Amino acid sequence: MANGQINSGNPRVDIEYRRKKNAEEMKHQVITFALMIFLTLIAFVAVAYEGFTGWFIVPFILLLAGVQVVFQLFYFMHMSHEGHEAPKLFMYTGVLIAFVTILCYTTIIWW
Repeated sequence: MANGQINSGNPRVDIEYRRKKNAEEMKHQVITFALMIFLTLIAFVAVAYEGFTGWFIVPFILLLAGVQVVFQLFYFMHMSHEGHEAPKLFMYTGVLIAFVTILCYTTIIWW
């Protein structure tokens, strides 16, 4: 059926199925939230630690931010579900265009 919904004709079975799927999805969201908090704490520690230079901290924080963006999109914005192929295509195309643009500008400026 559309949107991954099941209609077995038995309302009790359908409710139990939805409860199980909702509990599983909630578990994924709580785990992802905890990971995002942990990544944020790692970023704060990296900035506060005196031994790291700016050349390490900036790319490291950008990497952590990229991981958090992926978590946000796929777990909190439900991009991992079916039916989101067109928005995924547009976002991936935008990321590709942004990456190529930044790469071109840095190449032009630095060489």
